[in-house]
Amino acid sequence: MLIHNTLTGDKQPLRPLVPGTVRMYVCGATVYDYCHVGHARVFVVFDMVVRYLRHLGLDVHYVRNITDIDDKIIRRAAEHGETTEALTQRYIAAMHEDLARLGVQPPDDEPRASGHIADIIAMIGALIDKGYAYRADNGDVYYAVQRFEQYGRLSHRVVEDLRAGERVEVNEAKADPLDFALWKAAKPGEPSWPSPWGDGRPGWHIECSAMSTQCLGNHFDIHGGGYDLIFPHHENEIAQSEAATGEPYVNVWMHNGFVRIDDEKMSKSLGNFFTIRDVLARYQPEVLRFFLLASHYRSALNYSDAALDAAREALARCYRALDRAGAATDAAPDAGYLARFDAAMQDDFNTPVAIAVLFDLVRDLNRTEVPGRVDELAATLRRLGGVLGLLQDDPQAFLKGGADAGGPSDADIEALVHERLAARKARDFARADAIRAQLTEAGVVLEDGAGGTTWRRR
Repeated sequence: MLIHNTLTGDKQPLRPLVPGTVRMYVCGATVYDYCHVGHARVFVVFDMVVRYLRHLGLDVHYVRNITDIDDKIIRRAAEHGETTEALTQRYIAAMHEDLARLGVQPPDDEPRASGHIADIIAMIGALIDKGYAYRADNGDVYYAVQRFEQYGRLSHRVVEDLRAGERVEVNEAKADPLDFALWKAAKPGEPSWPSPWGDGRPGWHIECSAMSTQCLGNHFDIHGGGYDLIFPHHENEIAQSEAATGEPYVNVWMHNGFVRIDDEKMSKSLGNFFTIRDVLARYQPEVLRFFLLASHYRSALNYSDAALDAAREALARCYRALDRAGAATDAAPDAGYLARFDAAMQDDFNTPVAIAVLFDLVRDLNRTEVPGRVDELAATLRRLGGVLGLLQDDPQAFLKGGADAGGPSDADIEALVHERLAARKARDFARADAIRAQLTEAGVVLEDGAGGTTWRRR
């Protein structure tokens, strides 16, 4: 199993610290709004990673945090005239709904920053005691970047180059432009907690260091997140954690690429985002999931309706093959296809190649007429699709689902299909052709066969 390690810049074999067990932490969402497609990519990618490692028989302890105390959360709660707790609870519930629809399995642990204040304070205290942090005149506590000699090794940046691009404002209390806040002194109207340095709240970076080490230990196997977190967030996590514990922090760092719109990163700050629920109002959940996995997780991904339409048609090909194969069976999977699929996935989770294996399976399934072989191929397609969290719907339900807002309902389509059948029996072929044209215009494909007429949405 080879995984690209951002820390080293190359693919490395996965060697769990505890044989047979993988401990993995992924940075989750800051919950001040609905999750968008960029968040969905992080969630789906690392859900795929966990599913595949478990497919290999590994025991995975998966932790994905929630940031529920942050500057953005405080500002949004103030705008809404509500408490930060009420705001975050609402968006956490919405996030869980969205992820369940996408087939993202819950993590083993989902710590919230507000639930680990004592751990955060203890880690800051350790950093101060070891000379890696200091309390400034304004009451904030800062990490002293210059004290950590290996700062910059994850992002492959030189500290002096970073410092040259920074400046300290006149009223700033930190000693070095690169120093970052571990603890922020309380301000009127903001949530705060007592600490040895006065009432306040944690900085963002220290939250993940405290939560990850509390859940997984000081040294664990994999840490993941979006590419935008490499610097400064993950760089700062390494500096904090290794300075506080005196141990290596993470063996393998994984980062997924951006989702882009018109060559810009999709983000709330840029205002160019589509929420998960916006997309799922128009497309079935597996369509969005397929779209997110059809490109390699480290590559940039361009969002468009055309790309989602193509994803739906690709999935429909698979479901049509499964529909023709009939009911699921307990047949053993095809060893050759399984080996090809594993070869792709063990090369840094190469989902595009793995999905190509699924389409080879579909082609083979469509060509064979041997009952035993049909069962074997259909079972293989279901099993391998399931490793990716795909092809788990009922084929007919998928093929008939996914109507855009304003499109005909299932009942309307069924009524037109029956009307067309009656027209054909009455030899009113003009009416029958008109109904077919009407349904085609609405994105409905009719397929006439010996057993009658079936339909699916295009």
